[in-house]
Amino acid sequence: MTLRSPLGRVRGLGSAKQGVSHFWWQRLTAVALVPISLWFVVSVVSLAGADYAHFRGWLSWPGNTALMLLLLFAVFRHAQLGVQVVIEDYVHDEGLKLIGLIAVKFAALFFGVFAAVALLRVVFVGG
Repeated sequence: MTLRSPLGRVRGLGSAKQGVSHFWWQRLTAVALVPISLWFVVSVVSLAGADYAHFRGWLSWPGNTALMLLLLFAVFRHAQLGVQVVIEDYVHDEGLKLIGLIAVKFAALFFGVFAAVALLRVVFVGG
């Protein structure tokens, strides 16, 4: 005996229709953040006291640029997913919930793109 509707069994979807994807993205970004964050902390400690030119030279190395971009993507995506869960769980007004979810997605996208452009500007333009 099952509690799922016939249509739900045919489609094979859960009640939220996308919970598994959200779950895996949150876990994937969390796991990715562990080594990237360790790399970031070690890098910041090693750059303590360095001037801007030294920092720019360090950041201009393609490996460091790529890891920093991955860090930015993982941080903003993970934060967006976490705040989304909080909104879905604790905001009970459907209108406010929708506005909050849209605002969180746009804020994460805006600040993520802003940070990536700032990073690439430092790497390619110099300031």
